[in-house]
Amino acid sequence: METVRFLTAGDTALTVEFGNEIRPQINAQVRALHLALAQSRIPGITETVPTYRSLTVHYRPEQIGFSALCDALRGLLDRLGEMQLPPAEVVEIPLLYGGEEGPDLAFVAEHCNRSVEEVIRIHSAPEYLIYMLGFTPGFPYLGGMDPAIATPRLTTPRVRIPGGSAGIAGDQTGIYPIDSPGGWQLIGRTPLRLYDPGRENPILLEAGQYLKFRPIDRSEYDEIARQVEQGTYRPRRYSKEGL
Repeated sequence: METVRFLTAGDTALTVEFGNEIRPQINAQVRALHLALAQSRIPGITETVPTYRSLTVHYRPEQIGFSALCDALRGLLDRLGEMQLPPAEVVEIPLLYGGEEGPDLAFVAEHCNRSVEEVIRIHSAPEYLIYMLGFTPGFPYLGGMDPAIATPRLTTPRVRIPGGSAGIAGDQTGIYPIDSPGGWQLIGRTPLRLYDPGRENPILLEAGQYLKFRPIDRSEYDEIARQVEQGTYRPRRYSKEGL
């Protein structure tokens, strides 16, 4: 905890920074403090935003000042080792690779000197840690992609990428929840809606969960899309082994 820093983020927020690396151990500390704050009775806190390596805490300065909040957070940090994070959950994401849904899959394969089938196998093998959500509502920043399929971003970003598109940028992979601009290499698309404002829980995924891609074919894609439209599809969820 010697590396923890408290940084001002305007006059109604502060950031607790745990380090300057993207590592599961650092992110676990972020999530532990996020959970500890949710269970605490510290007055004036309005929102907490976890990221790769820090937690931003929004607060009402008329209820608690910066110094007092720092003192309260230090008290939580001293007990952080006692926090028990909930069991890690894996959410399965069906993904149709290639074709119109993954127009850059062939380029990724060529760039990495792999076959398309190898890229799909490598990409769908890990259980990816969801470090944080951001960029657009519900966009998951994932850790754990095999560097064997790392591919640079597009030199010219696309103006519109369909929601549900999965892509690779450098050594990262992720899914665009909604239609948006973007420069990632698109390798597939899921029929699931990672963000749906009409749903009781609009955001499908949470930081701290794991994500597992499951390759599907066109007929299964269309069937899942039909169930999603009807509101009857529920992605498979299971506990991560050993956690």
